[in-house]
Formats: sequence, structure tokens, C-alpha cells
Amino acid sequence: MAFQPIVDIEQQTVYAYEALVRGPNGEGALHVLGKVNDQNRYQFDQAARVKAIMIAAQLQIDKPVSINFFPNAVYRPETCIRVTLEAAREVGFPTSQIIFEVNEAEPIGDRDHLMGIFTEYRKQGFKTAIDDFGAGYAGLALLADFMPDVIKIDMALVRDLHQDKTRRAIIAGIVQTCRSLEITVVAEGVEIDEERDALRDLGIVLQQGYRFARPSFASVVQPVF
Repeated sequence: MAFQPIVDIEQQTVYAYEALVRGPNGEGALHVLGKVNDQNRYQFDQAARVKAIMIAAQLQIDKPVSINFFPNAVYRPETCIRVTLEAAREVGFPTSQIIFEVNEAEPIGDRDHLMGIFTEYRKQGFKTAIDDFGAGYAGLALLADFMPDVIKIDMALVRDLHQDKTRRAIIAGIVQTCRSLEITVVAEGVEIDEERDALRDLGIVLQQGYRFARPSFASVVQPVF
């Protein structure tokens, strides 16, 4: 696992860290996830959660940690979450600091099942998030159905938005909707000052990307604002 900060550009502080899966030789997430299939998805999902929590505790991270999960790997939410709870208790990591992200790019075959996952996770004290918002299968319908605590706007919408009025208009609509629903908005994939500033002008102060820090393995990297 590598960790990348999500920063508050107004307060110039770290809001949270995202745990990003990597291969044993530093291979990226796409390389690793390409090896996940129906036979090993459950084991991979469980192992990734535990690894993220254990390393976060070792690094003494005192901010929320965002962990991606496969909804199609969760058979019974109350059962599948036990390993996560046990790992958090074992290393003393507060469950209130865990955010579970569902990737919007993964097809959701059973929406009632995902609703059950979100409900159970909230009951256990976890926060929930939709990752890569605006890039996948469901978009606003997924937001309406599941009412997460956080959405993370996909980098495809963020890229060069300072010179693209269509992207700015779409993001402005997302911000207005989420403000009405009291959902926190994070922008992913911010790489340059112009993107950072355009997002801030739209009211998004929580941002993540290479502009601030690259993912780090051995230590908690300090972002550059």
C-alpha cells in the first residue's frame, strides 16, 4: 500500500489519506487489479483492507484513511466487515477514521446489495464514498440511491477544467447538488496550479493529486500547497 494525501487547500492541512494498492515491485493499481478475478476477489478485498489499516497504524496516521472496496466481493456485509473491525482493534486504529470508497467504474449488478453494504458500514461507524464520480456506470443515479458521505470527482473531469467551460459547468452542478445534500466533495487528479485554482473558485477546497504529493510507501509525505 502507498498513501496519498487529500488536502484542504484553504486550511493548508491534510484532510485524509487514500490507501492505494501497489504490486511488490511498485507496480501500479491497474497492474494489480488486472489480476483480480471472480475466484480471488473476496480474498484480495479482505487482504487489502487489513494491509491498509495495519500500515496506516504503523505510519501513525492520525487522519482518516480512505480504502477502496469491491462491492461484488462483499457477500454479507455484517460478516465481511468482521475482519476489518478485528484488524482495526488489533492495531488500535479508530474505525471512525476509516472511509470506504466504492469505485463507480465497477458495474453494480445488485443495487439493493450495495445499499445494504452502505447501511451496515455506517452502522459500524465507517464513512462511505463514491470514487471516480462522473466516470463510470451510474453517475447521479448512484449518488441519489446511496447518499454517501463523500464523493470524489474523477480526474477526467478535473483535467484542464480551467480552459474548458463544459467541465466547469458540470463540476459546478455537482458541487451545488452535493452542498444541498450535505455531501463532502473531493477533486482527484489535480496536477497543476490552474486546476487547483479553478476548483477552488468552484468551491472545492478538498483536493488530491500530483500537484500536492505523489503516493508514498515508507513514510507519510508532506504535501506542497
